[in-house]
Amino acid sequence: MQRAAGGRGMTAGLGLGEVLTGAPPARPAFTIEQTGDVAAYRALRREVFVEEQGLFGGPGTDGTDRDDRDDDPRLVVLVAHDRDGTLLGGVRLGPVTDHDIGWWFGGRLAVTHAGRRLRGVGAALVRAARAHAEAAGALRFDAEVQAANERYFARLGWRRVREVTVAGRPHVLMRAPVGRLAAAAASKQPLGGLLDGLHLGGAGFVGDDGAPVPGTDVIAACDAILPSMVERDPEWAGWCGVLVNLNDLAAMGAAPLGLLDSVAGRDAAFVGRVLAGLRDAARAYDVPVLGGHTQLGVPAALSVTALGRTDAPVPGGGGRPGQRVRLTADLGGGWRPGYSGRQWDSTSTRRTSELRAMLGAVGAARPAAAKDVSMAGVAGTLGMLAEAGGCGAVLDVAAVPRPAGATAGDWLTCFPGFAVLTADDAGRPALDAGPATGAECGELVPGGGVALRWPDGELTDALPAAVTGMGRA
Repeated sequence: MQRAAGGRGMTAGLGLGEVLTGAPPARPAFTIEQTGDVAAYRALRREVFVEEQGLFGGPGTDGTDRDDRDDDPRLVVLVAHDRDGTLLGGVRLGPVTDHDIGWWFGGRLAVTHAGRRLRGVGAALVRAARAHAEAAGALRFDAEVQAANERYFARLGWRRVREVTVAGRPHVLMRAPVGRLAAAAASKQPLGGLLDGLHLGGAGFVGDDGAPVPGTDVIAACDAILPSMVERDPEWAGWCGVLVNLNDLAAMGAAPLGLLDSVAGRDAAFVGRVLAGLRDAARAYDVPVLGGHTQLGVPAALSVTALGRTDAPVPGGGGRPGQRVRLTADLGGGWRPGYSGRQWDSTSTRRTSELRAMLGAVGAARPAAAKDVSMAGVAGTLGMLAEAGGCGAVLDVAAVPRPAGATAGDWLTCFPGFAVLTADDAGRPALDAGPATGAECGELVPGGGVALRWPDGELTDALPAAVTGMGRA
């Protein structure tokens, strides 16, 4: 159950005076919570919409504001109560499609006369509904608002989409801003300025996660693991140090040759745990650890370098407008304990043959462009692939391969274990990636940025024109 406090006098904790005097904290004027007992809320809706406004009581109506959405078992109802438990208002929300793809609606916002006198109830319900939808993985949140209330919703950050008619009355379809995809990719934005003049990867490979070594057929990749993750989960950090670097090689079509690691920590026991995870992963992938560096008595740190070989690397920036986008991802496994919604773990339970089949898929298929999905998520990585190709991208949300245990919002923003985005001409064969699942789920387009396409044909903005600022490869 989710709760939100609102109204004048709301407090987040004890003040200094309350601590010194022992006085109880001030109670909020009202609270908002999810409820399963919707009878009172439905009675309020009838009072407001049918009896007071006559919205559903005209010719051709049945005198009720209820519809098919009220019968959806996934429907969420949030209600506001005052300090005495008296109902002040409510709102409903839920997914639009039978299979939840991250498209949610909100509506039937009703507030009692007493709630209207107590300022902020309606706005708090709207904000709570939006927060609940985003927490449930929504990437699009719409509401049909009476035309007279358009400015009210605009002040809460919603934007007008178009005019619609509901129960014979003018309404406006409005959309709440959902910035989750942009937030997931935000850490990449400084790269263009930071790396200006370095031309990493060389012509045609700027922005790739691996770099061709000049004069050879060797590809080198290097990734560091977040120090907080190394400290919190050293064995998993060691595993991921191998995983992310081998994914980088795989996205360029390179077969792995070996690994180098640089690891640091407070003592030998801690560093041993990091190396145990790294050793387990290297064995699982059947890739040798060639050497590295170890330092004790310092804060936790881990970086890994991977070396691979291909005489024709696949660039991340090889895509062009008109080409189809495909996501190939391992949907097995589940959320890593402690990282729910952020890190999907399918690789730690796979056999060596399965892991190597996934690593070799891009090299065998040789698409025009490929990029493994990083911590920027599916949408952010697609934005980087499109940026490197000098174009934009459209992602069909309903067509994205996604495990049953992940919401759309989580899946498009998490680190998904093994997942690779490719771009190629229509009709080209899919990647043969062992246990991984693949599907066409979008296309590259002129312009820039990433848009989401929904089953009703609507496009919503997901990412700005440039994710990294590094420009075309």
